[in-house]
Amino acid sequence: MPLGEGVLVVDGSVVRSVPPLDPQVRAAVKATGARAREALTPEGLAAWQERDAGARPRPTLDQLRDGGRFEVTELHAPRADGEGEVTLVSARPAGVHEELPLLYYLHGGGMVTGNAWSVLPRLLRSWALPLGLAVVSVEYRLAPRTRFPGAVEDCYAGLGWAVEHAEELGVDARRLVIGGKSAGGGLAAALALLSRDRGGPAAVGQLLLSPMLDDRGETFSSHQMAGHDTWDRGSNATAWQALLGDRHGAADLSPYAAPARATDLSRLPAAYVDVGSAETFRDEAVAYADAIWRAGGEAELHVWPGACHGFDTLAPHAAVTQDAQEARTRWLRRVLQR
Repeated sequence: MPLGEGVLVVDGSVVRSVPPLDPQVRAAVKATGARAREALTPEGLAAWQERDAGARPRPTLDQLRDGGRFEVTELHAPRADGEGEVTLVSARPAGVHEELPLLYYLHGGGMVTGNAWSVLPRLLRSWALPLGLAVVSVEYRLAPRTRFPGAVEDCYAGLGWAVEHAEELGVDARRLVIGGKSAGGGLAAALALLSRDRGGPAAVGQLLLSPMLDDRGETFSSHQMAGHDTWDRGSNATAWQALLGDRHGAADLSPYAAPARATDLSRLPAAYVDVGSAETFRDEAVAYADAIWRAGGEAELHVWPGACHGFDTLAPHAAVTQDAQEARTRWLRRVLQR
């Protein structure tokens, strides 16, 4: 008999039911084996990173230029601590000489995998060409080799450099959106907070796609989707532990590490937040949008029915993916006045 929303009692044991997957997403998950992959564990992290590097190789600059359709350049920004440089990959439609709006993008990968190059083909195809945008993708340092605050400081250093060199890049720094997906979505939210508090570059929007916001793993959806989502609470805890070390779960953890910890969400760029109904990050994303509203800010929230974590990558041709892409594009067009 029902015990509460999403919870059943079977033979005296509590079993959490889960939202159904969209049929097209379910078929894609089954075909790719995404749900059957072993969970990320501390012991398996190194092997996971090695596999990801092999499965997601970096495209070359010539490949990204796509026969001359795009101008693509690798750039380097000094880190604030003087320890080396941050690599930025700048891309824009070729032959366009006007100042373009800038999407400053932070890749996903749970803070432990991913790279700045592999996300660009989709960004260029989906937004740079149809909207006339420039994109700067950031190669931030990964955990556990580099722990907090390394990644967010890399993102901040690169952002400041890009805005300072806006004329050289051919971009209009007044039309800047900070964006990212999964870990990159969490970093984008953290970067918006950090830039606000330091008086840094002011964005007009933050594009938060299935953002990784909360290290505590205490939401209903985190428990509900355990063992079901393509990225569940076990994998998520391993990633947060890699990033934070013994600070994982600390009561006084910085909101620049986990934006869900922020107590002041006022004076932030307009936010676009989207997430799937059948994913681990659902409730923390909804709560973050709600907290922005409560602070008097602007947020557009979408919870895509039947979508798991990474649904748009796994099922690019699914109707729900097309709907999500159209909604994101409409928001970008509106905030960037395209």
